[in-house]
Parts: sequence; C-alpha cells; structure tokens
Amino acid sequence: MGKRKAVVVTHQRIRSAAIVTEALKQLDRASFQVSIVDNSEAPTFGQSYRQVDDDTEIVIVLGGDGTILRAAELVKGTTVPILGVNLGHVGFLAEFESFQIAEAIAKVAERDYSIDERMVAHVDLWLPGEDKPLTDWALNDMTVERYDRGKMIQVTIRVDDVEMSSYGCDGVIVATPTGSTAYAFSAGGPVVWPDAQSLQMIPIAAHALFARSLIIGPYSTFTIGLMEDSPSDGWICCDGRRQLLLPRGSSVQVRQSHDTFRLARLSGVSFTQRLVSKFDLPVVGWREQNHRSSTPAKSGEGA
Repeated sequence: MGKRKAVVVTHQRIRSAAIVTEALKQLDRASFQVSIVDNSEAPTFGQSYRQVDDDTEIVIVLGGDGTILRAAELVKGTTVPILGVNLGHVGFLAEFESFQIAEAIAKVAERDYSIDERMVAHVDLWLPGEDKPLTDWALNDMTVERYDRGKMIQVTIRVDDVEMSSYGCDGVIVATPTGSTAYAFSAGGPVVWPDAQSLQMIPIAAHALFARSLIIGPYSTFTIGLMEDSPSDGWICCDGRRQLLLPRGSSVQVRQSHDTFRLARLSGVSFTQRLVSKFDLPVVGWREQNHRSSTPAKSGEGA
C-alpha cells in the first residue's frame, strides 16, 4: 500500500518557521507523503488554477483565514477536506491553534475527525456584448466595488429577476453564511449560522433613503447590474483574491453552488462557542459587571 497523501499550505514568510518544520516531521512519522504549497498567486476571475491530486487525503493549512481561502482554490470541485491550524489573528475557519499542532496531526493520522460541509456561492459575470458568462465562486464573499475611488457606482438590484432597488454606493457584498463573519460583518451585516442555506447582500455606503441588507434562500438568486450611466466602472472580487475590471453595463448573478467546501473538524466546539471565543463577546452585561464589582465579597470568598 502506498503512502497516504497530504498537502500542507502555508505562507512563504513562515515556510522555515519551527511550527511548520515540526508539522512536516510529524506527518512524515505518520507515513504521509507531503507536498508543500507556500506561495499561491491569485488567478484572474474566471480562470482555471492548480488543484490537488484526486488521491489527496487531506489539506492542512498552517496560517490564518486568508491562507485557508488560498487553500480552498486547491480543493474546489473535489471532496478533499481542509484542516486549519491558526497562525494568524482571528482564524475563524481554523479548527486548532498553533500550540495544538501535535494533537491535530495525531487526530489526522487516526482519521479521527468529522466533516463540516459549507455552502459555496456560484458567480456568473455577464460582460457587455458577450453571450456567455465568466464563472467563478466564493467561499466567503463576492464583492462589486467602485473602480474609481473618487466616485460611486450606480447599481440595480434584482432578486429572482424581479427588480427591487437601484442606488449609488461604494459597492455591494454578497456573502455566504461562512463569510457572514468576515467583510459582511464589518459592513454591518448579520452573523449567519453556517448550516443556514442562504446568501446575504449588504450595500456599502449606499446613497439611498432605503438600502438594507437582504437575505435569500437556497433557490433564489441575486443579480447586481452596473448601470450604463454609472459614474465609475466597477471591480469584482471573489474571496479577496480572484478579481477583474467590471465595465459599465455588466451584470453579476450569484446563487448557491452545487459544490460544497469540506472543513475537517476535530473537536466538538459548536459554532456558537467559536463565535463567543473568537470575537471575545461580552457574555456578562455591563450592568452585571458593575454590580459584581461593587458588591463586597462574602466571608470566605476569594480575594
């Protein structure tokens, strides 16, 4: 029987770091044949790119969420799962922290993990005069933003081919549940639990009296049209990586993809627990905190 295959994805600047070296040693001891990807240029929107071999067992990411998004390109269209070990800041998609690397690889060696299926967005871009769209996808989000930083873009918004609104704005975000804790969250969108089959759209600095976030179900589509008289051309970007100039008159349709993204889960930590931990949410209100600090300790209680 041949060696089991694993791919390690990390960043070039930490390729020689002790934790990466240790991870490679432990995978070798567990009889894995390891390939390393430490520098992955972002492909242009709609272009094909390198993918892992079909017989790859797992992709292990040593880095932050940005590195996981790079690794997602390697497994797109396959059933190969990704395990994230956080070496970045928030690391919302990562399963373990850096100090848990030995435990993580031990569980991988024993195949002691479950699979968390995440929804992916399918993106069709219709350029002016073209009869076929360019297609791409997003694990986190797809954004349409202004190309000229000094001007707005003018967009139309349709849901299921029904025109709902039009306004000037800095841009529009369409996010998956996974991406609801990323750019969409920073733009004021709601946190969506990852098992919700939905897409949300959040305007960025819309110049309109009524421009609210919208959430659609798994059988609906968002269509963002860049108007012919828009003050600026646009710029489309998927997951902060795959980008393209968006001329006036372009149209972008976003729906749920048939593909899914597979995250390896090694612990029983729920999304709610992860949310509280990663965002350091104040689970005790300020009134209760104030009450606790002003209440004298009873005899025998800790100092």
